[in-house]
Amino acid sequence: MNQNKSYDVIIVGAGASGLMAAIECGKRGRSVLILEKSRKPGRKILMAGGGYCNFTNYHIQPNCFLSNNPHFCKSALKQYTQWDFISLVDHHRIPYHEKTKGQLFCDTKGGQILKLLLDECQNKPITMKFDITIDSVRKISDHAYTLSTNSGSYNCQSLIVATGGLSIPSMGSSQWGHQLAAQFGLNVLPLRAGLVPLTLHVDDKARLSPLSGISFNSKVNCHQQSFHESCLITHRGLSGPAILQISSYWQPGKAITINCLPELDICIALKNHTSSQTVKSYLSTYLPKRFLETQIHADILKKPLSKLDQSELNILDRQLHQWTIKPNGTEGYKTAEVTLGGVDCNDLSSKTMEAIAHKGLFFIGEVVDVTGWLGGYNFQWAWSSGFVAGQHA
Repeated sequence: MNQNKSYDVIIVGAGASGLMAAIECGKRGRSVLILEKSRKPGRKILMAGGGYCNFTNYHIQPNCFLSNNPHFCKSALKQYTQWDFISLVDHHRIPYHEKTKGQLFCDTKGGQILKLLLDECQNKPITMKFDITIDSVRKISDHAYTLSTNSGSYNCQSLIVATGGLSIPSMGSSQWGHQLAAQFGLNVLPLRAGLVPLTLHVDDKARLSPLSGISFNSKVNCHQQSFHESCLITHRGLSGPAILQISSYWQPGKAITINCLPELDICIALKNHTSSQTVKSYLSTYLPKRFLETQIHADILKKPLSKLDQSELNILDRQLHQWTIKPNGTEGYKTAEVTLGGVDCNDLSSKTMEAIAHKGLFFIGEVVDVTGWLGGYNFQWAWSSGFVAGQHA
């Protein structure tokens, strides 16, 4: 006799997308088992946004997501929008604010978003088990899967994989979901760190590391993509919101271009200037002096504005508006906020998140090849993809 415990739905992963899927399955009366390898649910939710959790963004649009199939995310984002999640936050009376560029944060620390999700799981047929190791997954037939674990074996009609990516290994990230996809014959696109600081080659690092801690408003470009946010120089390389954003588009061996003065056109502002004020004095109202001294030759910095010739203006333009630098690499998954690549969207239904070749097998959240911008976009993908799977699993 089969002693396996049976559930309608098993969800692997008790993170943002997994909890969202569980809530929606539970609303439909489906019996749900969540298997989580950590000791507690939602560890990344708790640490997100410095503890304030940047839970979504006012400006969610499909073009704010990277994927080998750029159209894939449209259906889920339309089925469950940022306004839907904001409404849920309002329902739970969680105070929040817009920090910048549509990014929404809780007003206080304390894990309110995780509490919201766990509260939503209450009074629904949802069971959670922690410290779980899954030894094997077998497909018996369509809508029939068996999982062998360190706490016994379980059967389900639908299996939802919400195991995340490789970012922040200290939070328990793993490649389990990608390996399971490969086991079932799904294509897994190459993985790499995204929303991550960039490191520098030896010479650039030696030149810039003394400026560690300096930040400035910037516009960073790479592969015809640009972000207008702050840039931060660190002892390892470059960071700050603009750099994290562009890192998802950067490819090894390529250069990025940084406009250090996006609010000022140097050539227009300084051409035919009659002031005796020095270049250094004038530009230091926009940029830190130590940075200017590293970027611009001393002979130009001490020159009066009225004495600048066109060739010097061109140098200033090139060094401050078109500063081109070739990163050595990234800091990797240790500090990355997301994982690029993952389960190929072409092997999934965009309307349901179900594997096309395997009925009852779903992949959601970061394990899928959909990666959002910095600022609440990846949480919204978790909510949207989890919601969609929860309607069909």
